[in-house]
Amino acid sequence: MTDEEQDRQLAARSRMVSLVIAGTMILWLVLQVVAPQLGLPGRYALLFDFAALAALFWALVVSFQIRRARKALRSKT
Repeated sequence: MTDEEQDRQLAARSRMVSLVIAGTMILWLVLQVVAPQLGLPGRYALLFDFAALAALFWALVVSFQIRRARKALRSKT
């Protein structure tokens, strides 16, 4: 795999991470407003919070992987 192909893959992964972060926050904010209006118990709000935390943790891990891969790609050349 060439350096250019690896760079494109890293860019695609970066876009995916940014979409996950933005989508998670938008969905979390919407659920914080809608859940009480629907009369959902507090345990569902906690479930939404944990799901958002899991998505953000995944995004953090993938971001670090992207950073390390870019650093390795730059040092190789």
